[in-house]
Amino acid sequence: MSSPRIVFDGAQSIVDLTHVLTPQFPLWPGSCPFEMRAVASITTGSAFYLNELRMEEHSGTHVDAPAHAAADGITVEQIPVADLIAPIAVVDISTRATSDNDALLTRADILDWESRHGHLPERCIVAMNSGWDARVATPGAFSNQDALGVQRTPGFDPEAVDFLVHERNIVAIGSDTLSIDAGRSVTYGAHLNALGAGKYGVEALANLSRIPASGATVMVGAPTHAGGSGGPARVLALF
Repeated sequence: MSSPRIVFDGAQSIVDLTHVLTPQFPLWPGSCPFEMRAVASITTGSAFYLNELRMEEHSGTHVDAPAHAAADGITVEQIPVADLIAPIAVVDISTRATSDNDALLTRADILDWESRHGHLPERCIVAMNSGWDARVATPGAFSNQDALGVQRTPGFDPEAVDFLVHERNIVAIGSDTLSIDAGRSVTYGAHLNALGAGKYGVEALANLSRIPASGATVMVGAPTHAGGSGGPARVLALF
């Protein structure tokens, strides 16, 4: 199947769906912190300004390549470029997530979205908007760990992901949390169902409430380091 031709003529708005990555940005518990070390500075006599970066691949707003959860999955540099520019469908569960930190995006939510906006676009990205991006600046609120260290954060119901990969034509799923799975999950069904089917994930998205539920197109600036399981990405929405 050929990919649809994406036309940007007439786009009136561009929204950055990317968080700024700093040493304070929340990471998956146990991850190595993001570090930036100065290598050269114009103010101290160098001709150029230069830093050295140290981070885990899944830091900040980032891509999960299929290989992240599937032994035979493609690595990040192998994601087809046609899949990195795609329509985005934003499924809003933020009202439910306000009172239920463990809220799941379900198959019923997807069907409700379709009743309002029509069938999911071909080769689209389906993104969960739980309103979680508003928590980034509050220490501890984004990972939201309970007394036992379990993250209480929203995510995709694995059955909803199974529906998307088998009954709809998507290229990826995305979330505004640290994981496309609910934080409490220990089986990672959303990851296994999506990445195992050759789809990629985009996690820790920002500003999903600033783009329409339907009608926007996203450009996912995935990294291209050979053999990578994913990596930080600049994600832009146009509509």
